[in-house]
Amino acid sequence: MIKQFTLMVESGKNRFGEQEGFETIEIRPGNTLAIVGPTGSGKSALINDIETLAQGDSITGRRVLINGQEPPESFVREPAFKPIALITQNTRCLADLSVKEFLLMHIRARKPGREDLLEETMNLANTFTGESISLKSRMSGLSGGQTRSLMIADALVIGDTPILLLDEIENAGIFKDRVIQSLQRGNKAVILVTHDPYLALTADRRIVMKHGGVASVIESTGEEQQLIEDLALIEDRLHQIREKLRQGAAFSSVSSKVLMTPVRQSLQLNRV
Repeated sequence: MIKQFTLMVESGKNRFGEQEGFETIEIRPGNTLAIVGPTGSGKSALINDIETLAQGDSITGRRVLINGQEPPESFVREPAFKPIALITQNTRCLADLSVKEFLLMHIRARKPGREDLLEETMNLANTFTGESISLKSRMSGLSGGQTRSLMIADALVIGDTPILLLDEIENAGIFKDRVIQSLQRGNKAVILVTHDPYLALTADRRIVMKHGGVASVIESTGEEQQLIEDLALIEDRLHQIREKLRQGAAFSSVSSKVLMTPVRQSLQLNRV
């Protein structure tokens, strides 16, 4: 197991030169943070600062510390020692290797002699995607959802990275609830860039972006639980409809009513 780290982000300035709406954000193992805000609000710049372990040398002027100190040079320069993994919605692999060759290469670099992790990684990846991945598949031929499913499983099992940055996984064509559950079981520090209300509300904290900087940090209070439950029900129904569409189903007014009635009933009860 890789050593756990506490990550601390020190505030910088937004695009107007104004100080951000926090002093420090501390991120410990097991924490889940959601970064929210409109397009162009600075979400990508924030995760880029974290991923590169910025030291006041980016446009925002933020500093990122590990265990309260400036990170060692090896964390910045050597991928094998870096405690942060970034998986974006545009993650692609250009190497013309089979999935088996790709994973074994990473195992030999990170955990020599642990070829048994190959099966564990594949099993986990295939719980995240509706399109089964084969060891014989070519990395360059995987779909976007398959690629991100494999990369997340790789980060969890082989890389065993303590800090994960996930950029808009709701658009990745994967089962996001299964991903989050796996991340939480692994005691990882998880930072999500998201427009998804369910993911944002289930996080421990929400970092709200505006004008290129952090406007505020909102702690979860538990008072949003009913809304989270309603959103979970909606998510479940959307998943059912999505899977039926993928399988070529046709819909009628009767089938639509059956699918959506529990959602309508729940929302009506909560208005009373």
